[in-house]
Amino acid sequence: MKHTIGVLMENKPGVLSRISTLLARRSFNIDSITAGTTRQPEVTRMTVVVEGDEYVADNAAAEIAKLEDVLSIERMTPGESTSREIMLIKLRVEGKDRSGIIDLAKVMDARIVDVTETTIVLEHADRPDKIDVLVNLLSTYEILDMARGGAIALRTGE
Repeated sequence: MKHTIGVLMENKPGVLSRISTLLARRSFNIDSITAGTTRQPEVTRMTVVVEGDEYVADNAAAEIAKLEDVLSIERMTPGESTSREIMLIKLRVEGKDRSGIIDLAKVMDARIVDVTETTIVLEHADRPDKIDVLVNLLSTYEILDMARGGAIALRTGE
């Protein structure tokens, strides 16, 4: 099972590297790590997704919390948080496939960001499970390339 951990840390060089190295050394199965600035330029928000049971997720959170530049840490549960990923996917298109791909993009709220005579590139930002559905539906076409960003997450409510 995938578990999401939200980390607020000081925006300093090397902090992201220390966290990823720590998790790798401890043999945590990292699904994704994303980081970006917050409304406070001196603070970075990192979202770490680890694979494993509750014990593994609790241990990963505890290890991250021990690092000097970490300001706060929280486990993100699906009912108390929202998360999104972004994906770009390039498909080879032949004349007959083009309308099917365009229709599928509309139904799934994906954006067409590039079109040539032989390819279409779609962008899709949504919950990770919805992106999985789109990739699955598009697998009937020839996928030339795909880039998928890691999850970002925030706690919902106040």
